[in-house]
Parts: sequence; structure tokens; C-alpha cells
Amino acid sequence: MNTQITAFPKLFIGIDIHKRSWKVHCSTELFSGKSFAMVPSPEQLRNYVMKHFPNHEVSVAYEAGCCGYSPHRCFRSYGWRSLVVNPADIHRKGKERHTKTDRIDAQLISRELKDGRLESITVPCKKREQLRSLFRRRNDLVKDFRRIKSYLKMQLLYFGIKVPEAFDNDHWSHAFRRWLDDLEFEYPTGKATLESRMRSFRFIDQELRDVSTQLRRYCKVHYKKDYMLLRSIPGIGGIVACGILSELGDLRRFGNVKQLAGYVGLAPGVHQSGSTYKTMGMSMRAHRLIRSYFVEAAWQAIRADPVMQHYYRSHFGKDTKKVIIKVARKLLSRTLAVIKTEIPYQIGVIN
Repeated sequence: MNTQITAFPKLFIGIDIHKRSWKVHCSTELFSGKSFAMVPSPEQLRNYVMKHFPNHEVSVAYEAGCCGYSPHRCFRSYGWRSLVVNPADIHRKGKERHTKTDRIDAQLISRELKDGRLESITVPCKKREQLRSLFRRRNDLVKDFRRIKSYLKMQLLYFGIKVPEAFDNDHWSHAFRRWLDDLEFEYPTGKATLESRMRSFRFIDQELRDVSTQLRRYCKVHYKKDYMLLRSIPGIGGIVACGILSELGDLRRFGNVKQLAGYVGLAPGVHQSGSTYKTMGMSMRAHRLIRSYFVEAAWQAIRADPVMQHYYRSHFGKDTKKVIIKVARKLLSRTLAVIKTEIPYQIGVIN
């Protein structure tokens, strides 16, 4: 009588990934497991598994972090089931909340993976991932741009130089820049400091413009359909559309606006106990960068869309910050609807 293997033993690997080393915990359905440290190499982990756990179905998980998705892609190429998990999704029991080491983290990941309580985050393709890196580079340049402008204003304030009223605003016109270039100081070192800051200012300004142009051009060519659909929505400009495409990916993967709002962080927290029901404000778990872009876009939407403007004014007298979040949530709903129906948005009219 011939016998056939109908099920393979299963191996569950939890990894606490760092730049210089990995802490690994391997467990199976028959024993609790073994922990060890190793160099950060997927190939070496594969060799270890093939030597000590041949003919096992391998499931591996690690926390999303600085090492990105390259280990995940390597594990998938080996035929393993691989998960990249949000650290907040790893359940910790009472004592485990007060003790944290790399070894314990690896054990917890392995345990949760074995019990089937882990879900992977959405891993973008390489094309989308590298587009996201360009969008985040632009965001870094925006921060640098604001910082160098603050440094310039700080130097003027420190030396008691008053900015003319015509230039005293957030818009740095070419006339204001020429005025800064023409400033004279009693000693050459003061002038040298200002000139150095102005060189940094001009470099960052140009770099920001170039990166923004590259970002819009790339999305318009490679994601033209979705890009133009997003641009049809009042309030969503080129950069916000690029941010949605790079950070959120294909919006069609979301089943409804509730899922999308929960991911972005525009869903309110709720606390209910008996007859007590209280909203807790915006969720702390959010995609903070995209949420901030949607809030900024909401301010533009109420200026460009009569329907949004009417909705905003219908809450007159309430907390402005709370109202604009409501507008941002409606804008998010429109964004998902436009992508799913593939019909450009038509601006409505309030009679």
C-alpha cells in the first residue's frame, strides 16, 4: 500500500529586523521554538531553514520599518508566505507590555503568526514604492524650505532689521529677494551670513520646483487616467493627486469609504459604555501625511466648489477645525467615488 503526504509540517518565523542584525524566532506546531541572532541576510535564513526544517511550509513575518520591503520580496521568491505587519497590530499580554527586547519581539511575532492573528499591510510594487520615495523627497524639501525662510527672518529680527510692510507676508516675491540681496551690514561677516543663507534658499527653492515638476510629469504619463480623474475634483491639485497615487496606491482596493477613512485617519474614535456614548476626535492611527494633504485640500475645495462651500457654511458658529475635518471626509468620499466610477467630477450648483 502506497502512502502519500497530504500535509506538510508548518514553520513560523518571527523576525525583529534591524540594520546590523536580525533576531529570529522559529517555531512549529509541535514545539515552542528557538531564538537566535543572525546577520541581516535572507539567503542565510533560507539556508538555515533548508538545513534544520526541510519540507516545511514556511510563514515569516516582520514589522514594517527602516529596512523596507526587500526582505519580504526575497522571502516571497523562496515560495514562503511572507507578511509585513504594523507594529501596533501585534498583541501584547499584560506583562509583555512592560518588557521589550528584540528577542521578545521576535517571539511575539512568531506566536501571533502561529495563532493566525496577523494581517499584512499592503506592500506596494517597486514602481509605486519608488514613486512614493520621490513624493516624500518633495515633502522633505518643503520642510527645508520653511526652515531656511525661518532662519532668514530670524537673522533680520536679531539684527533689528525691519521688513517693509509690502514684503511682510508669506509670499517671497522676486522684489523681496532682491531687497534681501541689497541689504548692507556694518561688518562683512553679517553680509556673508545672509548671502550664505540666500544661496541655500535659492538652491532649495529650485530643487523643490524641479522635484515637483518631475512628480507631476511622471504621474501624468504613467497614471494618466487616475491622475486626471483626481484633478477633476475641486481642491485636489497636481501635488495632492500625486500624493494620493503614491501613498494610497490604487484606491479600488478599498471596499468603501469607511475603510479608506480609517486608513487615512479621518474616522472618529468612539467610546461607548452602557448609555454613555462619546466621540474621541480623529483617530491617532492614521496616514498623517496624506491626512494633512486632504485637510489642506478641503480649504481649497470650499473656495472652488459651491456644494462644499454650502456644506461648510451650514456649520457656521461651530469649531472651524472640526468643520474642516468634516469637509475633508466628504472630499475623501468624492475621491473614492470618482476613481471607482471612473467618471470625472462635475461641480454642482446650489440654488
